[in-house]
Amino acid sequence: MLKIKKMEEILKQFPNLTENQRLQFEKLQSLYEDWNSKINVISRKDIDELYTRHVLHSLGIAKILEFKSGAKIMDVGTGGGFPGIPLAILFPEVDFYLIDVIAKKIKVVNEVASGLGLTNVKAEQMRAENVKQDFDFIVSRAVTNMPDFVKWVNGKVKKVSNHDLQNGILYLKGGDLSEELKDFPKAKQYNLADFFKGEFFETKKVVHLPLKTK
Repeated sequence: MLKIKKMEEILKQFPNLTENQRLQFEKLQSLYEDWNSKINVISRKDIDELYTRHVLHSLGIAKILEFKSGAKIMDVGTGGGFPGIPLAILFPEVDFYLIDVIAKKIKVVNEVASGLGLTNVKAEQMRAENVKQDFDFIVSRAVTNMPDFVKWVNGKVKKVSNHDLQNGILYLKGGDLSEELKDFPKAKQYNLADFFKGEFFETKKVVHLPLKTK
């Protein structure tokens, strides 16, 4: 009963999920509990709050922008697969490339994606600087400060924008970001508390930063 309750907010926020998407979201808890017991990628406290602290938080990006069919998204420093895995469930017609420098985390990502039957996810142990592709958007959850993150991913966005927002970064982070964003006047912050209730989301934001192409 507890797991169903945890799913309620996902269903409330995204009421148009297909039956398959609902089943995939429901499977996340057992898949992550199983793999986390073998390879620890999520803290014990966070596993108990998986749908709030990881799944719904990741889906905050979808409240800011709906990715279009055929879009290419890179998730840098994906860890156990966030925000990439929840977004890949929500947008099955979008290609997601999930990278992390830690091999055991990528193993978990690949196993979870396989367990969910996700065919739109590719995960590799890779540094962002070494990626030779370009993408519509690059997503991440607070892997570093914005100036360093921009250095990692500069030159990896497509020239032509097909979305309501210009191609670039969609970054999940909390707290006062005025200092680290001071050199990025085009950055726009969206408060997740405007969409999701609860103490966890009070200071959480999505930052959109348009990036220049090569």
